[in-house]
Amino acid sequence: MCTGSVSGSDSDSGTNGWSRARGVVLKTLVLIGGALWLKRMTKSTTRWDHTRIVAQSLAGEKFSREQASRDPDNYFNLRWLSCPAAEMVDGSKVLYFEQAFWRTPHKPFRQRFFMVKPCQKEMKCDVEFSTYAIRDVEEYKNFCDRPEDQRPQPEEVIGDISEHLTTIYLKRCERGKRCLYEGSTPADGFPNTWNGASYCTSELAVLKNNEIHTWDRGYDDNGNQVWGGKGGPCEFKPAPVSSFNDMLSPLKTSLNA
Repeated sequence: MCTGSVSGSDSDSGTNGWSRARGVVLKTLVLIGGALWLKRMTKSTTRWDHTRIVAQSLAGEKFSREQASRDPDNYFNLRWLSCPAAEMVDGSKVLYFEQAFWRTPHKPFRQRFFMVKPCQKEMKCDVEFSTYAIRDVEEYKNFCDRPEDQRPQPEEVIGDISEHLTTIYLKRCERGKRCLYEGSTPADGFPNTWNGASYCTSELAVLKNNEIHTWDRGYDDNGNQVWGGKGGPCEFKPAPVSSFNDMLSPLKTSLNA
C-alpha cells in the first residue's frame, strides 16, 4: 500500500461520514430557524402594543361618505379628524378629535380629547379608550390642520383636559371577524343630559385599514332613546387620496380667506 493512498472502502466511508454530518448540520439549522420563526410568530402582543395600534387607527382623516350615499335618510357625510396631541406621564396617548359636516370642515360641531391606554391587568379587556371635554374648544378648532408651531403645545393640552365623558373597554376581535378591536361602555353608560337624556352609551369598532365604526346613543330615565343613530353605527373610512382635494376645498378656502 502506497503511503498517502486511500482505499475504496475508506473513501466511501469518509464520503458517507461527511454526508451524514452535513445532513445533521442542515437539519439543526432548519430546526433552529423554524424555532426562531415560530417564536416570532407566536410572540404575545403586549398591552402597549394594543394601545399603539388603536391610537394609530383612531388618528387621521375619515369620512362617512359611503354610508351617507347608501342611506341618505339616516346618515350624513361627516368628517372625522384626529391627531396626536400629547402623552401623559404614564404613557397614555392623548389625541385631539373633531367632527364636522364635510362641506364645513372648519366648523366642527363636536370636539373632544381622546385618551388611549392599556386596560388594567385584572380587567378583561385590552385597551381603555376614554373621551374628555376640552376646557376651551375655540382654541382647538382645526388643531390638526394647523402647523405644529401654531397649535397648543403638549403641556397646554394636558392642562386643558376637562370633564371625563365616557370610557369604552376594547377587546381584540376573535379570528374571522372584520374588526381588529371592539368594545362598548358599561351597560348603564355615563351621565348625559343633552336633549332630555339622563345617560348615554357608546360602541366602537376598529377595523382594518384604519376604518372606525362608532355608535353613540342617549336615553332618558325610562330607557327610551332620545338621540343617536337607530339603524347602526356611523362608518368612517379614510377617503382615497384623489378625493381629498375635492372634499377639503372648503377648508382650504376658509383658511386662505
